[in-house]
Amino acid sequence: MRGMETGKTRVRHEVFTEIARLAYEGCDGNDYARRIEELPYKICPGDPDEVGAYKSSLLLERAVVGERLRLTMGLPMRKLGEHNNVSDNVEESVIAEKYYDPPLINVIKFACNRCPDNIVTVTNGCQGCLEHPCIEICPRGAISKVNGKAHIDPSLCIRCNQCQSACSFSAIIRQERPCHKACGIGAIGSDELGRAKIDYDKCTSCGQCLVNCPFGAISDKSQIFQTIMAIKSDTPVYVVLAPSFVGQFGPDAVPEKMKAAFRRLGFADVYEAAIGADLCVIEEAADFLEEVPSKHKFMVTSCCPSWSDMVKKFFPEMSENISVAMTPMVLTARFVKKKHPGCKVVFVGPCDAKKLEASRRTVRSDVDFVLTFEEVLGMLAAKGVDKECIPMSEAEPLNQSGTDARMFAVSGGVAQAVVNAIKSIDPNREVKVAKATGLKECRKLLMMAKEGKYDGYLLEGMACPGGCVAGAGTLQNVDKSARAVCKFAESANYTCAYDTEYKEYLPLIEEKTF
Repeated sequence: MRGMETGKTRVRHEVFTEIARLAYEGCDGNDYARRIEELPYKICPGDPDEVGAYKSSLLLERAVVGERLRLTMGLPMRKLGEHNNVSDNVEESVIAEKYYDPPLINVIKFACNRCPDNIVTVTNGCQGCLEHPCIEICPRGAISKVNGKAHIDPSLCIRCNQCQSACSFSAIIRQERPCHKACGIGAIGSDELGRAKIDYDKCTSCGQCLVNCPFGAISDKSQIFQTIMAIKSDTPVYVVLAPSFVGQFGPDAVPEKMKAAFRRLGFADVYEAAIGADLCVIEEAADFLEEVPSKHKFMVTSCCPSWSDMVKKFFPEMSENISVAMTPMVLTARFVKKKHPGCKVVFVGPCDAKKLEASRRTVRSDVDFVLTFEEVLGMLAAKGVDKECIPMSEAEPLNQSGTDARMFAVSGGVAQAVVNAIKSIDPNREVKVAKATGLKECRKLLMMAKEGKYDGYLLEGMACPGGCVAGAGTLQNVDKSARAVCKFAESANYTCAYDTEYKEYLPLIEEKTF
């Protein structure tokens, strides 16, 4: 659950914190391996009965933490059935630069609960009533009375949900595997043992399965260690901070304190990714005016990599409809490297899919690292940075972008920004918009576009329900985060993208002349 520390999030935070602490403290040679081997015992201390805090087996709990530690170091999971250690091949990650090796999203098989998927069952709430409408309404005769209670024969049930609707006591429920339910493109199935299995040919790395697995059996890889190693080198590392950061690090982490907080972590400075959002809007507005409807029937926004990846995988015939504009992350990173030649850039945001975007050959030289808010929280904890204790004398306002750009973090924000930019060029141009969030709804939107229902439209898709504020790496309640983003957006010095002082950089960073 967002905004609430649960057993699952507590373990994740401890793993991120310990790996960050290991990187900051450093050690000699084989000591990295020794310390990593000790971490499962530190994170999951034993008791006399060897009962874990979250699982019945302390040994299993430590094994799961071991896999999480490896993934956080950017290493692959161990192969079951072979003799190996948590620290095997750790030397491959004790470096200042490491790209993500696929897969990014991983299922820790022995942590999976083999949750039931798509079954209709009768709960203890059944009252064995005289009317028994569930029995009468079932079209397949799958329901009978057993010991005075309704019983469903799963071999006959077609999951039509009529019995569920008919029950006055809401005693019949439909259960779906949480990870499968959260995946809007059907990329999660089951292996021969009933454990979750990801079809990577379909997966777009949105990370919603990770968020929704209550057992913490799905985890992603990280670059925390390598980012800190880069910070400790002589090369300055700059932060590109996503618009959805507002409120993510707690009530004391007001926008004015973010630069000071990141500097205490060792970063050189902070730039709003909304700088690139303004530049992205300028590109997308020009793209729309030039190509819709003369070259393409509609245009698809490009800023969400998971959404654009879904278009390419499931609707390849629409690939040319995707705007050619680079994402705000890439545009801002190029801007930063133009201003600070020879530096490194880390994008800090809510998104897992950005990790894969940064691994593309065309982007690798622009964005060196991608961290989520959750991972940065581990760095703050490792360094003991208390946002409340940062004095206002160190506060420095973030005022590099406009209202429209900051609204990229919420559903509808991208499209509205493009509409506003087009209106500033051609006030008489009508721009029709259709939007969707969550890949299931995004897929429906594209199906309708395929049928010709959105000709002339600008289509905005965001993989995470509600927008970037619901990304896999966010920490706070989605609605609360959206309100915080809107409030911060209102404080900007200007609204429309064309008012940005950085638009002169756009031709330079598009051509990458540095």
